[in-house]
Amino acid sequence: MEIYIERTDEKRILKFDGKVSALLERLKINPETVVVVKNNKVVTEEENLKSNDNIEILSVISGG
Repeated sequence: MEIYIERTDEKRILKFDGKVSALLERLKINPETVVVVKNNKVVTEEENLKSNDNIEILSVISGG
């Protein structure tokens, strides 16, 4: 799986099959601070991921 993490501007290659929530936990990323995009579609924490997916972890920025 190819993962792009926007916050640190890094790309990683990782073997992983499981839920988005488990991936974020493994990467030590707070799920409340990011949006996960799987193959160009926004997904929830319950979405299943496979090793051939392309994942982007984008930072959530709020303003007021």
